[in-house]
Amino acid sequence: MPPSPLPRPHGAEPPVRDRGDACPGALRLHSAADGHLARVRLPAGCLTSRQAAALADAAERLGDGHLSLTSRGNTELRGLPDACGQELAAVLREAGLLPSARHERIRNILASPLAGLDQHTPSDVQLWARRLDALLCASASATALSGRFLFVLDDGRGDVAALGGDVTLVAEADGSGGGGALLRIGDDPAAVRIAGPDVPRTALIAAESFLTAAEASGTGAWRVRELPAGYALNARDVADGLRKAGVGVEYVAAAGAEPVPAAAPGGPLPGVVEGPGGRRALCVLAPLGRLTVAQWRLLTAVAAADGCGDLRVTPWRGVLVPGLTAATAGPRLHELAAAGLIIDPDSPWHRIGACTGRPGCVKSRSDVRADAAAALGRATAAESAEGARASAEGTHTPTEDAGMPVEGSGMPVEGARRLPVHWSGCERRCGHPQGRWIDVLATGEGYRVSAVGQEVRPDVRPDHLPPEDVPLPLVATAIAAATRAANADAPTAPPTTAAATTAATATNPVPTSRPTTPKAQ
Repeated sequence: MPPSPLPRPHGAEPPVRDRGDACPGALRLHSAADGHLARVRLPAGCLTSRQAAALADAAERLGDGHLSLTSRGNTELRGLPDACGQELAAVLREAGLLPSARHERIRNILASPLAGLDQHTPSDVQLWARRLDALLCASASATALSGRFLFVLDDGRGDVAALGGDVTLVAEADGSGGGGALLRIGDDPAAVRIAGPDVPRTALIAAESFLTAAEASGTGAWRVRELPAGYALNARDVADGLRKAGVGVEYVAAAGAEPVPAAAPGGPLPGVVEGPGGRRALCVLAPLGRLTVAQWRLLTAVAAADGCGDLRVTPWRGVLVPGLTAATAGPRLHELAAAGLIIDPDSPWHRIGACTGRPGCVKSRSDVRADAAAALGRATAAESAEGARASAEGTHTPTEDAGMPVEGSGMPVEGARRLPVHWSGCERRCGHPQGRWIDVLATGEGYRVSAVGQEVRPDVRPDHLPPEDVPLPLVATAIAAATRAANADAPTAPPTTAAATTAATATNPVPTSRPTTPKAQ
């Protein structure tokens, strides 16, 4: 599978692309060690229970009996046999998951998953996502976009604005229940203010401006950040293009642009989210982003029987089921927990991710999913033993937790907390988080553990760190050490290797969550 690139070091030359991107789709299957892989785009992560049932049927009949959730809120089917492409396409087309064969790989639209579901924000961005998807599928020029080009629609809470969009729109409230948006292009801190009705159209025009710049550069750039100097696209360029298209806009210089709220990493906390009108949404996470067909069918059944008939897949490999009553939300949530889904923010599986690893990926040096589960088991056992000892001695002291939810919102508050941890089988680091996270990289001799920040100096990129490998039994301790170091440093501090700290603490493993043993859901 194509890798998820780390941030380009400051001052590095952008790549020259001599071919199109190799991102898989629903029609362009990727050949992996465990069979073919199909990636089904779900704009804004949304799908109906009927569409979810179709995906379950396809995974059971054609795939390996599982569904994978991606860091862009899409789904993947693995283990597909040769010559299944036409049958799979027919299933997806019948379910309405393939509105345009020519556009299926470029429908990459992230939107704030909780928009309209909690008590704090309207659902504007979800409406924008649907309109933008329709515009994309009707645009002949949009077919030239890379399968990696990303649209991000943030409802103002800041949850998805930092996820690396090429075109990012952050909703602004006008005090009357509606509003427009600030459009940002790539990493440019300046913005363009747009009225609400024009938002979806401006996103498409901005993407078309990128295509014009990419063609003129001759570098075959796939994303805005890859445009070379002299062809780089910024907010002022986009504002000029929008005015020429007849859209009324206001250019907002970097100093005047309102900062996007800094949401805590990890997205909505698992559990029950209180919504308007007394309704509830259930938020669950899939361990390592993998769901069995049985788990997926249970989510689908809850959505159809007790919810509004829809589901939302989040970019943090979770699923939201909206529209439940207060009376049914609790029992249904515990039913999902009994099926093995994560419903507790203190679960040891919360904020842990991994690439496919062996045996599914031939490039991987290890079975990272099995190793992550083994390391988690060791950490949980050590934590349980330490908690029992401390309780017996009367010295129990709560440790730093993962953050508590803002009342009724399902979102964590900012503060010290566990960072996302991602296990990778090679330097490609497929599916790694954005922002700050703990990198656990298989080396063939063990694992290299480091803290990765949003600002990455070229001389200290994680894959250039000295080879200080940690054996699997000590990885949990190394993760805890790297997390402490990352929380102690400023957000822009360079990556910090945890090997030295590990050596000092190897005989006294550090708990990775609360001393009481959480349920392994």
